[in-house]
Formats: sequence, C-alpha cells, structure tokens
Amino acid sequence: MKPAEFKRRRHQLMKMMGKNTIAILPSASEIIRNRDAHFPFRQDSDFLYLTGFNEPEAVMVLIPGRKHGEYILFCREKNPEQETWNGRRAGQEGAVEIYGADDSFPIDDIDDILPGLLEGTDSIYYTMGGSAEFDKRLIGWVNHIKAQSRAGLHVPSEFVSLDYILHDMRLFKSREELRLMRKAATINVRAHKRAMKLCAPGKHEYQIEAEFDHEYRSHNASHAYSSIVGGGANGCILHYTENTDPLQDGDLLLIDAGCEVEGYASDITRTFPINGKYSKAQRELYDIVLAAHTAAVKKVKPGNHWNDPHNAAVRVITRGLVELKLLKGSVSKLIKEQAYRKFYMHRTGHWLGLDVHDVGDYKVGDQWRLLEPGMVMTIEPGIYIPAKTRGVHRKWWDIGIRIEDDVLVTRQGYEILTDGLPRKASEIEALMAS
Repeated sequence: MKPAEFKRRRHQLMKMMGKNTIAILPSASEIIRNRDAHFPFRQDSDFLYLTGFNEPEAVMVLIPGRKHGEYILFCREKNPEQETWNGRRAGQEGAVEIYGADDSFPIDDIDDILPGLLEGTDSIYYTMGGSAEFDKRLIGWVNHIKAQSRAGLHVPSEFVSLDYILHDMRLFKSREELRLMRKAATINVRAHKRAMKLCAPGKHEYQIEAEFDHEYRSHNASHAYSSIVGGGANGCILHYTENTDPLQDGDLLLIDAGCEVEGYASDITRTFPINGKYSKAQRELYDIVLAAHTAAVKKVKPGNHWNDPHNAAVRVITRGLVELKLLKGSVSKLIKEQAYRKFYMHRTGHWLGLDVHDVGDYKVGDQWRLLEPGMVMTIEPGIYIPAKTRGVHRKWWDIGIRIEDDVLVTRQGYEILTDGLPRKASEIEALMAS
C-alpha cells in the first residue's frame, strides 16, 4: 500500500481530534511460542492502519499542528549485529524516508522525550487496556507532569479513547483497501476450489488444510485465522481447529478458512460431500442454508439495518426446518421464541477488514446500524445437528453446514467479493468431478 494512503488516514484522524491534542498508539509486541522461539509477528491492526510499519517495539505519536512535524515514530535503532540475527530494521532514517514520519526517535529514548510532547496538550487520545505495561508508563508520564504543575507546566486534562473514532474510520474501506481485499478473496477462492477437487474419502483433515497453506504461501498471503476443516461430526463444532481426523465416505466436510494480504482478510466457508455427491438428507438441509444465504445477501444495501440480513436468514431457516419437521409450530412464533437456535446458534455475519472479525459498532445507541457504501461484512448462515440431538431422526445426525461469503456494501446494493467460488450444490458436485 502506498505511503500516501497512510498519510491520508493520519490527517483524517488528526482533523477529528482537533487542536491541543495528542494521539499515542503502541505497536504489537512479539510473543514467545516456546523457549527461544516466537510466534510469527503480526502488527496491531490499528497501528498498521495508521503507519504501515511492521516492526515491534514502536510507538506512533500524532500531534495536530505541531510545527516540527505532526507524525512522530519511536522505533528501534539500526543495529547491524541484531539485524544479522533477527532481520532488518527501518531505524530512524527508514521511519522518515520509507514510512513518512516527520520525526523519529529511538524507542529507548521515549521516557525522556514523550513527556515533553504531552506538555501543553488538553486531551490524550489513547485506548486503555491494550497493554497494561504501557498504560502504567503513560499514566506515570502524566503524573510526572502533574507533579510539576506548580512550575507552570500545562497538564492534559482528559483521556479520550482513540478507538472510538479510529474504529469508525476503519469500518469504511477505501479503494486501496478494497483492492487488497479483492486480492485476498481471489487467493482464497483458489484455495477452496483446490480443496474441493483434491478431497476424497480416506484422506485426513490436515491434508486438506495443507492445500490452503500451499495456495496462500504461493501467492504471498498468510492465514487470517486458524482454519476449520471439520469432517462429519466435527462440522457441528463451530470453532473446531484440531483438523486431525480421517475423512469418511458419506460425510460432509465443512471448511472455514481465510487468508490475509498486507493485513486485509478474506473469510469463506463451504460445506461439500467428501465423496463428491450430497445425500438426500444433506442436500435438503444444504438447500435451506443456501436459500437463507441468498435471502440475507439481498438485504445488504444502503439504508438497511445491520440486522436485516440476519432476520432474513432466520426466517428462511426456520421455515425450512418446519417443512422438514425438525421444528413444529408457526414460523413467526418459533422465531419469536428463538427455537431455531437449537440448530442455528450464531449470527449471520460480522464486519471484515484488517481483522477477520473487524472493528466497528453494530449498534448506534439502541438501534442497529444502517449499512453504508464501503462497509464489508460476511454472510454466513448455517445449520448444525450433532448426533443424538433430542427429538431428531438419526438421518440428520452429524450434519453441519455453513455457507459464507464476503460482501461489500455498494451504492447500488452489494458486491460479493468471493463470488468466484461455487455455492449451489450442483455446481460444487460438478467442480469436484472435474
């Protein structure tokens, strides 16, 4: 992503902050996996959104109207010995020349410099609770200034949660963000098609998961979250990630997997027959979920509420379950009583962006948020019937089905970013047979 995109975001944020304010945002920290090994570093999404800087041990500071430069980046110094062991660092020069900082200081000097930057400001935009250690340091700097207030130092009078305005910014995707999300969606569609074509009875869940690893890394993408590859009964476990069991002839395979490109995520779920052909019972339930998916997507348009797609999916699923005699009663009463939650216990979607469950309020006050162009969400209805579900015939047991796509709200209505992947049962069967 071009530096101008990050600069635009910082200027937008500072405009909303106003005068005599300061924003402070620390980077993510490296996390130990075991002994001397770390988990792969993933930058904090807010930090990445505003800076594009992908190193740990960094702090972004924004001071609207500061004469010597509004954007300050504290980061690690260049260190040839450390870089030999652990990789290159941008250093102060790179922070300015590559990442567009107006000023950059060594992170080790932050205790000496940042308190001086806090002086004279009225409001500190900072989100408490992300890092207890940094919370403590920031409060210490403020208290240090407060102790010298009799000497004429101006003490900031309030803390304002930075994510209150920042997360609303992130909810609306720019043209450049959508380019990356479409790219991630395209790679993910390829991976799901690859899994469908290579699936067969006798293979293991982890072998199918490996196909996603191959496709993602082949296109310089990484996992946006831990893949769910659940055959048979495992498809009824919403967050199943063990991915170890053999795939049985006659079962369904539910795969919920997504990749990210430069931090931007895709999120797709498909459920297909391991042997390439849906049974009668599987097809009946699958078609209900597909109809719910279609009804929900049609509700994605400007002016509709966030909850409208969910309500549409619930109505279709409840009606379908009544027709199959899995629920008994009037559809309206069953919906009011939430009887459908026995088989469909989650929401129909979530925001999507730098986080797979992206930031942004779902309600404004006590009302569901209105959908607006630039928002990206998932649509993911499902039905899950574990074995021995009370009052359910065994022909339905261990059928778990979810269909999920990534949907952009446009001025005219919607765009399915992941539309290249088949959803209809007949289309999936044809792809698996090809």
